[in-house]
Amino acid sequence: MGRPHVLLLPFPAQGHVKPLMEFAHRLAEEGFMVTFVNTDFIHSRIVKSLPETFTSEYSGSIRLTSIPDGVDSQEDRWNFKEMSNAILHVMPRFLEELILKINEDEKGKITFMIVDGMIGTLLSVAVKLEIRRAVFWPASAWFLAIFKKIPLLLASGTIDENGFPKSDAPFQLSEASPALDPAHLCWMNLRDSGMSSVHFRYLHKCEETIKCVDHIVCNSFSKLEWPFLEIISGVVPFGLLISANHSKHQSSSFWQEDWSCLDWLDQWPAGSVIYVSLGSTTMLNQRQIDELALGLELTGRPFLWVCRPGVMEKQDALYPEGFMDRITRHGLVVGWAPQQEVLAHPSVACFLTHCGWNSTMEGLSNGVPMLCWPYIGDQFQNQSCIVHIWKVGLSVTQVCDELVTKEEIKSKLEALLSDHGIKERVVELKKHGEMSMIEGGDSFRRFHDFLSVIKGEL
Repeated sequence: MGRPHVLLLPFPAQGHVKPLMEFAHRLAEEGFMVTFVNTDFIHSRIVKSLPETFTSEYSGSIRLTSIPDGVDSQEDRWNFKEMSNAILHVMPRFLEELILKINEDEKGKITFMIVDGMIGTLLSVAVKLEIRRAVFWPASAWFLAIFKKIPLLLASGTIDENGFPKSDAPFQLSEASPALDPAHLCWMNLRDSGMSSVHFRYLHKCEETIKCVDHIVCNSFSKLEWPFLEIISGVVPFGLLISANHSKHQSSSFWQEDWSCLDWLDQWPAGSVIYVSLGSTTMLNQRQIDELALGLELTGRPFLWVCRPGVMEKQDALYPEGFMDRITRHGLVVGWAPQQEVLAHPSVACFLTHCGWNSTMEGLSNGVPMLCWPYIGDQFQNQSCIVHIWKVGLSVTQVCDELVTKEEIKSKLEALLSDHGIKERVVELKKHGEMSMIEGGDSFRRFHDFLSVIKGEL
């Protein structure tokens, strides 16, 4: 058998592209040939954020390519109903055409296909073309367990046919797993409540289609999420999914990363800097921008704040009068940052986060306490893990109009930074994650067993 050629296909969003690209690098480091397929729109954003030295070969064995998403406008692209219809009815044809074109080269033929579980319906292409396949899960094993148990939740009457809970009472997936607040079901936490049933029905369809795979790989490790991993079969937890050889030339970011912030961090003592990043989807209004800025200023501590382009609708973020002048010596605001490298920097003391799964895992992998400010979807469930299950962080409290005040931000950051128990627990989880990744560790073993599956040896 020749060199294995793996096609990877993420859901078209930053939080999905990033971890699958990290996995692509892991495969390339093991000698696999990788074709990474984004939509045309996402592909162009990534290419624009890469250095001018970018080529289609990208990083040795990784080739970036793209297919149309079938969506007419950028506005429709952010409409989940329009995007899900395109994934279900348009993208399969373009994906099949791409694979057939690649397979015209016998030496470069696709031998294995890994599809993001959030676009599991595209596995139909792999089935039709008789390509061996697996699913990549970009979120927590807890979310995966809920996803896989949708038929059970429906049959038991926990949720109705549109995914809405029939009771406010928390429920458990097993005796060993913690109780879940029904309000934290990911499809219930959308900014547009009218989309909840649409999102649920789409996820249900994806759940039905991934039954054609025997392996689901996910960015987690056994010690972290054992109650959920034990109740779902075929799961391969091989995190922490962080490339040891990541560099500015290997970015999969939608925005250009400001690497100069690492030089800025160098000037501060160990454990002194507050790092703030609310992810790629969180939207803030002007009043909240003001409260966040002033809250950080009130701490009197150095801070690095990632305030991405587009964090406010229709205009760039505006800061309180005189704010940028007052923080010149101890604050830095950037558009986007190389987050893994920032969190690994010794000067970082804590992480104010939206609780996306990638950010959660990066915080844990670096032993950084977290202050939780979830915005959408499974982020509320991840907050529950951070605060109540692992006890490695705190959460902000919103007042009327979903506002987090400057006083609340200052108070919770000070409480987080003074809680030595939180720091000890997050460092302990970091050690467990590292132990799982070394030779002989659980994640190491599972990852290499999966490589044998790709090669056709198992």
